[in-house]
Amino acid sequence: MAAGLRWSHVGLNCADQKTTEEFYTRYFGFTRARVVDLGEAQIVFLRKGDAYLELFAAGGRETARPADGDGPQAPGRMRHLAFQTDSVDAFLAELGDAAEVTLGPLDFDDFICGWRTVWVRDPDGVIVEVSQGYEDDSTHDKDGA
Repeated sequence: MAAGLRWSHVGLNCADQKTTEEFYTRYFGFTRARVVDLGEAQIVFLRKGDAYLELFAAGGRETARPADGDGPQAPGRMRHLAFQTDSVDAFLAELGDAAEVTLGPLDFDDFICGWRTVWVRDPDGVIVEVSQGYEDDSTHDKDGA
């Protein structure tokens, strides 16, 4: 690994930066970390712990085809953002009708006892996965062999 290399952020194109910022601050606990003024536009950075979202105004550009289920499956397209919670049901109760559920909630007890997941669509159509109970497999061979 390159010296000092670490995760930085995900950049999101937004139809309305304010609406997208409100969604991620209210339901996912992000806070505004910085605004870069570009004159007629701005870039908004949101932070939660070490994770950042970088919000860009998409302007009048064409909109992407809405994704369904757990996200687009085409190569070169992000499938979804993912977050962990203590309770998918409590998250959905707080979310209310602020976002459309695109898949689930589904239980994956056959793989991990207590693993439960739902996928929702953010204000710009990005699929966001919210899970509870996922755990790494400590017996898994780290080399993949």
